[in-house]
Amino acid sequence: MAKNLVIVESPAKAKTIEKFLGKDFQVESSFGHIADLPSKEIGINVDGDFMPKYAVPSDKKALVKKLKALAKKAETVWLASDEDREGEAIAWHLYEQLKLKDTATKRIVFHEITKKAILKAVENPRSIDYNLVNAQQARRVLDRLVGYELSPVLWRKVKGGLSAGRVQSVSVRLIVEREREIENFIPVASYKVVAEFTTSEGKKFKATLPKSFDTKKEAESFLNSCLGADFKVKDLQKKPAKKTPAAPFTTSTLQQEAARKLYFPVAKTMMIAQRLYESGFITYMRTDSVNLSDDCKNDAQQEITSSYGESYSFPRNFSNKSKGAQEAHEAIRPTNMSQQSVSVDYDQDRLYDLIWKRTIASQMSDAQLERTNVKISNSNNKNIFTANGEMIKFDGFLKVYLEGTDNEDEEQDGMLPTLTLGDYLNNEYITATERYSKAPYRYTEASLVKKLEELGIGRPSTYAPTISTIQRREYVVKGTVEGVERNYTQLKLENNSVYTNVLTEKVGSDKGKLVPTDIGNIVNDFLVENFANILDFGFTAKVESEFDDIAEGKEDWISMIKEFYTNFHPIVEDVAANAERAKGERLLGIDPDSGKNVYARLGRFGAMVQIGEATDEEKPKFASLQGDQTLNSITYEEAMDLFKLPKTIGDYEKEEVIVANGRFGPYIKYDTMFVSIPKDENPMSIDLERAIELIQEKQKADAPIAEHDGLPVQKGVGRFGPFLKWNGIYINVNKKYDFDNLSATDIVELIEDKKRKDIEKVLHNWEDEGIRVEKARWGRSNILKGKLKIELPKTVDATKLTLEEVKDIIEKKTPKKKTTKRKTKKK
Repeated sequence: MAKNLVIVESPAKAKTIEKFLGKDFQVESSFGHIADLPSKEIGINVDGDFMPKYAVPSDKKALVKKLKALAKKAETVWLASDEDREGEAIAWHLYEQLKLKDTATKRIVFHEITKKAILKAVENPRSIDYNLVNAQQARRVLDRLVGYELSPVLWRKVKGGLSAGRVQSVSVRLIVEREREIENFIPVASYKVVAEFTTSEGKKFKATLPKSFDTKKEAESFLNSCLGADFKVKDLQKKPAKKTPAAPFTTSTLQQEAARKLYFPVAKTMMIAQRLYESGFITYMRTDSVNLSDDCKNDAQQEITSSYGESYSFPRNFSNKSKGAQEAHEAIRPTNMSQQSVSVDYDQDRLYDLIWKRTIASQMSDAQLERTNVKISNSNNKNIFTANGEMIKFDGFLKVYLEGTDNEDEEQDGMLPTLTLGDYLNNEYITATERYSKAPYRYTEASLVKKLEELGIGRPSTYAPTISTIQRREYVVKGTVEGVERNYTQLKLENNSVYTNVLTEKVGSDKGKLVPTDIGNIVNDFLVENFANILDFGFTAKVESEFDDIAEGKEDWISMIKEFYTNFHPIVEDVAANAERAKGERLLGIDPDSGKNVYARLGRFGAMVQIGEATDEEKPKFASLQGDQTLNSITYEEAMDLFKLPKTIGDYEKEEVIVANGRFGPYIKYDTMFVSIPKDENPMSIDLERAIELIQEKQKADAPIAEHDGLPVQKGVGRFGPFLKWNGIYINVNKKYDFDNLSATDIVELIEDKKRKDIEKVLHNWEDEGIRVEKARWGRSNILKGKLKIELPKTVDATKLTLEEVKDIIEKKTPKKKTTKRKTKKK
């Protein structure tokens, strides 16, 4: 047994650190937090001191037991979790749960996993920083209070299974409000004028009128006035300019740039950065700081000088704009600046390359430019065309890297030919094109991160999980908005004549942008109406500022939580008791057959249309919305089409083929088979030929792929992913297997593993009574008898139940049949 036990959060990190420490050190992983708030209760003493009740999850108990045993044998325990607030809380939980002693416990931190950094950390241990721990506790407790208090209100007032959160709900609000800006936007047309000129040497370039014309008449009048005009260079100005490199990466700027240049979702960027960090390639990836260490700047200077020359080197410091940049002490950078690339896997290699280039560029010289502005006059009117050009005189940092942009319409200045003041130019053509003002852009993951950071909402560690959560909850989707076609007019002066053309463009189309769903809109409106304070951007930013104050020891975290809850809880109770149920209801029209109202509204299983009222004697008719239909966009005609299902569209092999609409979407019913209709297809447009194609595809997919114990094995893909079906059992196929190319060995392994797990799941089996007790999820157990299933509370030790106790529970849980006495007439 080694004298020293080092505990880190991840096995990958442990493996890397182990290489740098000698045989006297044993490195183990805690696999993240070993204690947390309980999953099935609020876990906070809201009636008393607001202290959280931490517990070790069942899946961590064996690990905690192992670490406790190792800690007892070690002379010194080194807590080496990350240096941010979350890492400090992990170190504190380890200290508490393992019952460590102050004299034998040391806390070490480092922002890069290199031998130099690790050995330096061991030489400079410190104690646990309880200010950082309290800042993490404050965030965890406040978010738990908001989530646990608001979510049940949503279940009662909107729909079951929903959740709310302090940062996630504000993020959804941003996306909803942006979508409504787009929906309410009224485009304004104007005519943009562009001309192409040729110099005496035959070089072409374009110039524009700085101001557009408001009407077609004005634009046409201008073009006519230019007939036969002479054009010449009226003014020519050249000015020196420079471009300065962007600062090294912080967490949010890395997320934004990886999205722009590598098309990575935010969560993917953080996952890959974590791997690079744990492998020792980059510094800690959760940071607000743009600072670089002196060692890094010196190494960068050496690398720049040797690779590009001394003139390209320009060491510089960057100042941090973010208040309370506390997550780490340095920007995200390579640990070894001389290592220009890594060879791990495709995505890690690309992200590392981005980080290396951004870091090295930040220490390089400015790019020296010459900007040219040309003004072109004509002999027939006073309007002046302008052209701008940019010439790079010294590329500087541009030799390596240029930061991306979120502005899709940003025009870059190009090169201009050699021009002289007074030069006459030949006009090739002038166009006046009808252009419409553009609605605001939908958020991408990257631009949402940028907006959250600008508003001071959340911190680097919260952005990725927040964006993942709102998509997983289906409040927001990465939508594909098809857009619509629009005609526009272009006037063209060419060959001394003015022509008019009507052209077509597609507008409003978007792919991969964040679009709110029906449920996202309804939940947002309900929360904004009833909990304006929680959804207020200023309030959310103020909370972040208070967390920073707690981290610096300036504010007591319990007092902050108590003040928040004292104001928050009464509002929750009032809304739960008095607020109306949110349905997102919209009246579409009147059903011509029944004369009843037709609504689009939220139902138990999602967005739907309804004919009739819930109070009517006759039950209302319902139909689920399809494809990209939403409560806001569906028309009366589209709604009425949905009620035409189910419909018979013909026969195939002597069996009826029916198109219908169900809880999980539209489908084709054929004999005993149910075939889902693809989401992008309108069920109303499915004809017999297309239905037969889908039926045959389903038959082919359902055909047995093998046999096991004389029974066929089928495979398919369901709501929860790929599966095998054998002997009435559904077996999930995880990512360990290549589902499209399962071998005979894979199939046997999956089936036998499922059988073994099913056997191990059974705690008791009284076959004569037809009763068994089985393990269920999350540490619970169920009593099963026929179709009866009784969930046992965690407090009941299911392993020790007797048959008599089980029968007693079944009897208590089985509803008693009502008996009615027959009245007999007296003779």
